[in-house]
Amino acid sequence: MNYSYNGKTIVRGSDKELTPENAYRYCRQIAKYHAKTFYLATMFLSKKQRNPIYAMYALLRTVDDLVDLAEDKLTNGTLSRVELSSMMDDWKARLHECYEGNHSNDPIMVAWQDTLKSYSIPIDLPLDLMDGVTMDIDFKPFQTFDDLYVYCYKVASVVGLMCSEIFGYCNKKALDHAIELGIAMQLTNILRDIGEDVDRGRIYLPLEDLDRFGYTQEEFMQKKINENFIALIKFQIGRARSYYEASEQGIPMLEKDSRLAVKVSSLNYCNILKAIEENNYDVFSQRAYRSFYQKLRTIPYIWYKLHVSG
Repeated sequence: MNYSYNGKTIVRGSDKELTPENAYRYCRQIAKYHAKTFYLATMFLSKKQRNPIYAMYALLRTVDDLVDLAEDKLTNGTLSRVELSSMMDDWKARLHECYEGNHSNDPIMVAWQDTLKSYSIPIDLPLDLMDGVTMDIDFKPFQTFDDLYVYCYKVASVVGLMCSEIFGYCNKKALDHAIELGIAMQLTNILRDIGEDVDRGRIYLPLEDLDRFGYTQEEFMQKKINENFIALIKFQIGRARSYYEASEQGIPMLEKDSRLAVKVSSLNYCNILKAIEENNYDVFSQRAYRSFYQKLRTIPYIWYKLHVSG
């Protein structure tokens, strides 16, 4: 039995049964293919934690891909609203079956089912994520930061909450800080992807912030960079950094063998903000990123800081 992703066969297993081992291998390849920073961070997890994290990523990626496919088909008229609703209901039904322990031939569901044997992860979290990503289908600009916060929570913070159950923690306040890290990362995504989103006719920054800095939606869609725009982006960078700083308090609350991976992921994502600054706030024509070498360079520093602080 072969399983493929993006046209590439990545799991070859028994013709009779898909094993958890093969299912996890499939999930790992999806993470490796799509999420370079995330995948690098998983290298610093224990082997016991790594497979469940791959299963989680693959599950969430499946939801994201499903919504992207639906959005494309709605745009070109090959999918109706009724069919879209049916697709979403089918996915939710499969997820409920997974949580009930019913057998599945889907490697992602097999891996997630196996993960649930060891970790208590409420079904509400992946369902919240689906609600969040479907907000992109009928996109409406966010009027206030409170509106944007709800979106960021659903598409990113719930991921942190699921990870926390796998990482382990000694204090439930760690969950609040996981939410903060999710908000920080999603705000970073939004800033990094501004140019691509404008090309799709979208503005993810709160419209109240554009008004605050005297920068119009028309100027945004024209990709106009002026003093007001730079002030707007500096403000957004400061907001994201404040969430990264607040989330730092949660790292010592995690189990020791999880802290390095979380810190590697957090710092490398936060450094995207630095790349935006280095690009002179031009988020329209330059996509901010950190090279693999730049990401690797952060590891000794992070390891030292964690071990010195205990």
